[in-house]
Amino acid sequence: MTVSGVAGSGHAVTAKAVSGVAAGAPTRGIGSWRRARLDDATRIWRPLRIWGLTLKLLASLWWDGRRWSYPGGFTPERLAARQRRRARWLTQQFLSLGSAFIKLGQLLSARPDVLPADVVEELSHLQDRVPAFPFSVVEGLLEQELGERCAEILDLEEVPLGSASLAQVHRASLRSGRQVVFKVQRPGLERLFRLDLEVLQQVAAAVQRHPRWGQGRDWIGIAKECRRVLLRELDFRLEAEHAARFRQQFLEDPGIRIPAVVWELSSRRVLCLDYVPGIKITDRPALVAAGIEPAAVAEKGAASYLQQLVRFGFFHADPHPGNLAVATDGALIYYDFGMMGQISERLRSRLGRMVRAAAARDATTLVEELQQAGVIAEGVDLGPVRRLVRVMLTEALTPPFSSNVLQKLSGDLYDLVYGQPFRLPPELIFVMRALSTFEGVGRSLDPGFSLVSIARPYLLPLMTASGSGPNDLINELGRQAAEVGSRALGIPRRLDESLARIEQGDLQVQIRAGETDRLLRRLALAQQSAGQSFLLGGLAVAAALLAASARPALVAIPLVLGLPVATGWLKLQSRLQRDGRIDQLQGGGKG
Repeated sequence: MTVSGVAGSGHAVTAKAVSGVAAGAPTRGIGSWRRARLDDATRIWRPLRIWGLTLKLLASLWWDGRRWSYPGGFTPERLAARQRRRARWLTQQFLSLGSAFIKLGQLLSARPDVLPADVVEELSHLQDRVPAFPFSVVEGLLEQELGERCAEILDLEEVPLGSASLAQVHRASLRSGRQVVFKVQRPGLERLFRLDLEVLQQVAAAVQRHPRWGQGRDWIGIAKECRRVLLRELDFRLEAEHAARFRQQFLEDPGIRIPAVVWELSSRRVLCLDYVPGIKITDRPALVAAGIEPAAVAEKGAASYLQQLVRFGFFHADPHPGNLAVATDGALIYYDFGMMGQISERLRSRLGRMVRAAAARDATTLVEELQQAGVIAEGVDLGPVRRLVRVMLTEALTPPFSSNVLQKLSGDLYDLVYGQPFRLPPELIFVMRALSTFEGVGRSLDPGFSLVSIARPYLLPLMTASGSGPNDLINELGRQAAEVGSRALGIPRRLDESLARIEQGDLQVQIRAGETDRLLRRLALAQQSAGQSFLLGGLAVAAALLAASARPALVAIPLVLGLPVATGWLKLQSRLQRDGRIDQLQGGGKG
C-alpha cells in the first residue's frame, strides 16, 4: 500500500459549518513551533521536550504494568480506564507539539501491532485545529510560489475557510470566473519537520535497544517510514496527483463529485482546487431541509467506497465527516486527498481467497491465508487464533447484522495483534480503519445502516475473481479438486508406511500441549520467584540485625548481595505478569 501523508486541511464547506477551525480574523501569537524561523532556543529546547515526553511515557507505561500501583487492587477494568486516560494525555501532548506530531499520531493510529488498542483508537480521532496565520503571509507565499501567475487571481478572501497545522484554505475567484480554493502551506514548516523527525529517529534508536520495548518491534524502521511519508506530505504536488486520479475514477458517476485540480496555479506548497460547496454529511436537519434522504446518502457513500476498494484498488483512507459533504442535488462530495491508500494486485488476490473463506465460514482456511499473508508469524499456536476467528465470523455474518460490526471487528483485531506475534499489513489496517470510520458516518445518517448488509454485490468480484478474469472461481475449484484427489490417492501409501513403522517399532508419537507448557513455565517461574523472595527476606533480616549490632557498617554487605537478587526478582515478576496477560487474551479467544 502506498500512503502519502495524512489528512491535511480540507475545504469541506457546508451550509452550516466548515472543516477546520471556525472562520475568523487571522490570529497572531501562534506558538514557537509555528514560527517561520527556528531560533537557537527552539533547536535546544524542542529536542529536550521531545525526550522528556518519551521518558515520561515510558515511565507511565512501566507504572501502569505494576499490579501494586492500583489502589484497591488490580482489575482489568482499572487497567483499561488508566490506559484510556493515558491515551487522551498522549493525544493532547501530540497536539501541543504541533504539525509533525499530529501527523505522526495519525500514522501511528494505523499500527495496532505496536500500540495498545486504546491508544490506537484515541489517535485515530486526532484532528488538528490551530489558529490561522496572517493573511499577509498567505499573499507573500502565493507570490513566491506562483510568480506572475498570481495575476490570474482576481479576488482572494482574507478569512480562511479552515486552518490546520499543515496548511490553511482560502476561497478565491479567478479572472476566468472560476471559483477555486487555495490550500497554502504554513511557512517554515519543513525546517521544523526535519528537526522533529531527526529527534524521533534518535528516540527510536534508543527505544530499539531496550530489552523489553524493543523486542519484536522495528522502531527504527517505523521512524524511517514516518519520515518518508511526512516529508512527502509537504509536497502538495503529490496530493494534486491523488486528487486527479481519484476524480478520474468517478468521472462517469454523476452521484460522486471530486474537485478538479487547477494545475497551473498549484506548486509544491500551494494546491488550487475547484470550489465545490456542500452540506456536511452528518448534518441531518440540513439534508432533510434540502429534500435529500439521509439513508440514500449513506447507501450511495457505501457503494462508492466499496467501488474504491474492489474495482479501483485506490481509496480515500480518511473518510471522516469533515472530508465528506453532500451537494444540493444529492451528489456525494469528497475532500482532502492527502491520505490515500492503494491495494496491490497481490493483496487483492489474497483478499479474494480470504473473502471466499469468510463467506463459507471456514475459519481454518482463513487462518491459513492470514498466515501465508504474513499476518501470523510461523510457529504460533493457531488454536486460539482459529477460535477467535470463528467467533468473529459468526458475529459478522449472522443476520440481523449489527450496525457497528466493523467497529467491533476492528477492536477485536487490535486486541489480537498488540503484544502478540501478529503483524497486520498496513494495507489491511487502513482498509479496516477507513471502513469502520465510514460505518460510523453511515450510522449517523441512518441508525439502521450496516455496511456488511449491502456489501455482498461488491464483494462478489473478489469471491469469483483474483483480478484476472471471471473464470478464477472455476480454476480455484479445479485446483482444490485436484489437491483433494492427490491427497486421496496418497492415503493408502501413507497408511502402509505407518503400519510398517508400527511393526518395526519406529513410530513416534509427538503431542504438543501449548497450554500445559505455558502452565509449567509459569509454575517454574513462580517457584524461582518464591526462592528469591525467601533469600531477600533472609538478607533483610541480616541487614536489620547488623544495623542494630556494634558494627552497623557491616549492613552494607547484605545490601550489596541483595541488589542482584532484587533485580532478578523484579524481572521475574514482569515475566509472570506478561504471561498472565497473554493467557487472558488467549483465554478470551476460547469464549
